[in-house]
Amino acid sequence: MSIAVAVRKGTTIAVAADSQENFGDRKVVGSNHRATKIMTLGGSELAMTGWGVYDNVFQDYLASRPAPRFASERQIFTFFVRLWKDLRRRYSFVEDQVAEEERSPFADLDSSFLIANKHGIFHVSGDMSVMAFREYYAIGSGASYALGALHALYPTERDATALARRACEAAIAFDVYCGGDIDVRRIASIGRR
Repeated sequence: MSIAVAVRKGTTIAVAADSQENFGDRKVVGSNHRATKIMTLGGSELAMTGWGVYDNVFQDYLASRPAPRFASERQIFTFFVRLWKDLRRRYSFVEDQVAEEERSPFADLDSSFLIANKHGIFHVSGDMSVMAFREYYAIGSGASYALGALHALYPTERDATALARRACEAAIAFDVYCGGDIDVRRIASIGRR
């Protein structure tokens, strides 16, 4: 439960996320703990929402590997398929938690991810589908609020960083599971579209 946003404007992509940590319906006081939901992997910024344990998994999983190349939807998909297989082999505490009424023939990561780099903005959904976005996207429990703000503000604002921050602010204002400080990362000098 979080908000993470990626916005492209001109030659800049900004990624922003809140810093509130939740355990079910209980939130952790910001002065006691600050969650970091964006990690740098090589030339990419990866934001995650959902299970907080993914931060630990990524830190451990990538410690002995080179940073993944996320230059295309296919490369990202291949990485997450490999990760999903290794999760089940390497981390014995991982299990599928799809509810019976939500039965799917596909794997379930139980989290969502945004990847931003000089190649663009990519969303990895819980079922591991990968989709590229030209302008912006948001994930997490506050995504509807952030997307609404981006839809309204995108044509009026020139700065990707300001847009990403304002979208997170909208989610924090209206979604009880979003809060804390806003972390923003900037990727500059990407090609124009």
